[in-house]
Amino acid sequence: MQYSTRIGSSKKKSLSQKFFDLNWFIVLVIILVASFGFAMLYSVAGGSVDPWAKNQFIRFIIGLILMIMVAMVDIRVWMFLAYPFYAVALGLLLIVDIMGEIGKGSQRWLDLGFMNFQPSELIKIALVMALARYFHCLTDDETTQLRSLIKPIILIILPVVLVLRQPDLGTTILIVLGGIALLFAAGVRMWLFVASLIALIPAAYGAWQFLKPYQKQRVLTFLDPEKDPLGAGYHIIQSKIALGSGGIYGKGFIQGTQSQLNFLPEKHTDFIFTVIAEELGLIGGLTLLGLYFILLAYAIIVSMSVKSQFGRLLILGMVFTFFLYMFINIAMVMGLVPVVGVPLPLVSYGGSAMLTLLMAFGFILSAAIHKETSIPRGGAFA
Repeated sequence: MQYSTRIGSSKKKSLSQKFFDLNWFIVLVIILVASFGFAMLYSVAGGSVDPWAKNQFIRFIIGLILMIMVAMVDIRVWMFLAYPFYAVALGLLLIVDIMGEIGKGSQRWLDLGFMNFQPSELIKIALVMALARYFHCLTDDETTQLRSLIKPIILIILPVVLVLRQPDLGTTILIVLGGIALLFAAGVRMWLFVASLIALIPAAYGAWQFLKPYQKQRVLTFLDPEKDPLGAGYHIIQSKIALGSGGIYGKGFIQGTQSQLNFLPEKHTDFIFTVIAEELGLIGGLTLLGLYFILLAYAIIVSMSVKSQFGRLLILGMVFTFFLYMFINIAMVMGLVPVVGVPLPLVSYGGSAMLTLLMAFGFILSAAIHKETSIPRGGAFA
């Protein structure tokens, strides 16, 4: 196999060996997390699998198969395909800009016939792959040099520009934060992050001028939701009522008043954690957070044992992207950050986020299976 001689070699495992090396406990945890979503989608539909739970289950099965297939592939193959994968994801964003489906005032989707696919979800993991490959091919000294940041900054800016045109502020934030996190993990000097943070202060004022009216309203509502309780602040106020009313044990499955009586907006997508807290209480919310913690801890532990820099950065980039989904969504429904439309990972209704997050965990599992594989570092593939 050509890629083995070009980017490293190790003892080849058979597919059956890889299958048994797969961490099936983590696969079970992923299934349990997704099961929270199936249950809540069944609940908010009034005790029916239609219109959300059945579709979500089918997408999850497809995504689960995709995750296992990705995990079976040698980590060196994913390094070899990192740039082409990024190019394809970027190309899909360009197609969206030209002929994408429009919904709720945004042009974000491609109609695949059986589902609407959102390429901005795919670019998040494609960017991690591309940056991981780039920094793998640099020496530690080259990583700390200022000129080495030109290419990764371009890799980050290109999708940011296209996603902002849709417009999708939440995804833009995830792309930027994910890119910055990987730069930090790669060993870029701390003073560059401090300088960038200082530069963001005047840049934030300039960016405010380019925000859409509804995006500005979200920020203002976050600062003072009580100012317009029946208008812009309605969503977050109802979310807080539902969160608080669940108590420790919750009101019971399919018994949530805010969700069942339709006071709670976007209850099957952005605000599904609120439904969990209302119906299953603090216990239900902490159980889900505990499952998330297991997934995050597993990925971080594996990243410490992977021999290749590409594998380590790939894991850290994917797990941070997963963490951002979780943190921003939960903080959003609690009123700690503005509402930016970020789904709860593997739980909120939506095929694009489900498939891409399962693919991300496929990469993590692939790195774990091939953790003994060493890939020489050098400039040939930078």
